[in-house]
Order: sequence, then C-alpha cells, then structure tokens
Amino acid sequence: MQGKLIIFSAPSGAGKTTLVKHLLAQGLPLSFSISACTRAPRINEVNGEDYHFISLDSFKEKIKAGEFLEWEQVYEDVYYGTLLAELERIWALGKHVIFDVDVKGGLKIKNIFPTQSLAIFVMPPSVEQLEERIRNRKTETTENIEKRISKATYELEFANEFDYILLNDNLEIAKSEAYTIVADFLNVV
Repeated sequence: MQGKLIIFSAPSGAGKTTLVKHLLAQGLPLSFSISACTRAPRINEVNGEDYHFISLDSFKEKIKAGEFLEWEQVYEDVYYGTLLAELERIWALGKHVIFDVDVKGGLKIKNIFPTQSLAIFVMPPSVEQLEERIRNRKTETTENIEKRISKATYELEFANEFDYILLNDNLEIAKSEAYTIVADFLNVV
C-alpha cells in the first residue's frame, strides 16, 4: 500500500514538531517518518525515535546509494534527509506518513508525490517570536541561534509554495486547525 503523505515544514522554532506530536496522539492512521541527520543528538533525543543519527561519511554513502527520498545540507557538514526505508516501513504498517522536515525537504517531497501529499507550512507569528522560542529552548549557542534566524528569514519566502499556511500564534487553535486539515485530507470523520 502506498498511503498519503502529510508534510509539516517550518523554520526552526515555529512549532511544527509540537503540532506533529499532537496529531500523532489523536488516533489518526499516521506514523512518524524519522529523519536522518549528521548532527549530534540534543539532550533527551533518542536515536531511532527522534532522528536516525548517522555519521557524515555514512550519510554521504547513503546519498550515493540512492537511499534517500530527499536530503539537504542545512549547514556546513550538517545534513538532514528522509530515508526511503521510512516510507516503506510506514506503508507496510498500513498507515499514512507524517513528516517534520525543513522547508526545502518538504517541497521536494511534495514535488515527488504531488497528488498524494499535503504540505503544511507552519508560520510563526513573527521572526522576533521565533528567536525568543529558540532562545528559550536553551539548547543552542548564540552563533547557532543567529544561523537559525537567518535561515528562518529565508525559509519564510517559500510559505506560498505549500498547500496550506498554518499560523501558530495560539497553540491550541493551531492544534485544532492542524487536526481539521489533516483529517479532511485523510477523509477521516
């Protein structure tokens, strides 16, 4: 079975991970696509649950072998991507795939599966609020925060290329809207 694909993309700190986790807890026929990355795990991140943490060399070998649906060099020597094996794993369970991916990755997936995917851009209320959210995580250096904000400003330019722009200025409203959008796309009452 090839199911549908639900793509959540946003600049870092916009709330896409929170929305995806909310949807996964709602009993929808969804399973999370675990991305691969070359960065080190953050505190409380678990390999094989939050990400597949792999070495830079191994990631590059998998690129050459054609094992990725999409991949992106997000920062110097920091790669993120979606392994094709993740789609196969989820579809074998009879579920639809939900992604939490960067903006370029989300658009690549949408372009590969234009009719069976729904691409949702999670819009932060402002760049200033985005920066505040990232700072409040207390997981990033000042230099990394500046890189993320610069990248976020760039990524906001792609919002209109998504099927739906979901403003996340009130989390409870955003959760409700996300559920409605996804349930409608999956034809779940």
